[in-house]
Amino acid sequence: MSVDYKLIGGRIKAARNKLGYTQEVLAEKLEVSVGYVSQVERGITKISLDLLAEIATILNCGLSMLIEGANVGSERYMSAEISDYYSMLGVKDKRLALEFIKLLVQNGKE
Repeated sequence: MSVDYKLIGGRIKAARNKLGYTQEVLAEKLEVSVGYVSQVERGITKISLDLLAEIATILNCGLSMLIEGANVGSERYMSAEISDYYSMLGVKDKRLALEFIKLLVQNGKE
């Protein structure tokens, strides 16, 4: 499995924009140059895991969100994927899936 730095950079840019931060603001917080932030966001530069974790902290998002595009701590984690698969099921299998989910929730509370 190879690391897609361009995809990670795009997620960094999206998270930065969501907070209304400019590249300059992020660069200042990271104590790096604006050019470096630009290269990271374009996937030109390979970023260290330590710096990626620091970016995740600054941008208030999970490291998994930047790497995988999913925030595993979110209540909505994988809900779209689950919904997609659920929509492919027939009525009988939908009932079975619902019962299975109920059991999972019940076991999680014990």
